[in-house]
Amino acid sequence: MNFETAFDRLLGHEGGYVNDPDDPGQETNWGVSKRSYPGVDIKHLTREGAKQIYRMDFWHRINADELYDGVAFQTFDFAVNSGIETAIRKLQAALGVADDGYWGPISAAAAKAMSETDQIMHLNAQRLRYMARLSVFDRFGRGWCNRIAANLEYGAEDS
Repeated sequence: MNFETAFDRLLGHEGGYVNDPDDPGQETNWGVSKRSYPGVDIKHLTREGAKQIYRMDFWHRINADELYDGVAFQTFDFAVNSGIETAIRKLQAALGVADDGYWGPISAAAAKAMSETDQIMHLNAQRLRYMARLSVFDRFGRGWCNRIAANLEYGAEDS
């Protein structure tokens, strides 16, 4: 999967401008949060501006081009929703290696040794467990679960 396809899928989950006081990410637009990007004019962020952020700060940092296509999308979506380090750690846990947040040769070898389908299933199980432990799950959990359910459908198509 290329970045363009993953980005289009991601924006199916991420809406336009939102400023929900209960959202830990604070003000967001295209899923880009003020908390993570305090210097960005979130309200006026364009789709192209968001795309540049996602390509450089997320897609490349999760090593998406080294992953199976379906796993790349799942990890990318998780990173946008919950943070890059969290997504990498949970992918490592899904692969059965030390979840240290560092994607090195051991993580890469484990990813090559496990099927795409198994990685998608294990990663989404890790993601659901992670989300269920968050203090704001009661407020945002239904939306997160629906997002993960949609991603599982993508996973069925991808693997």
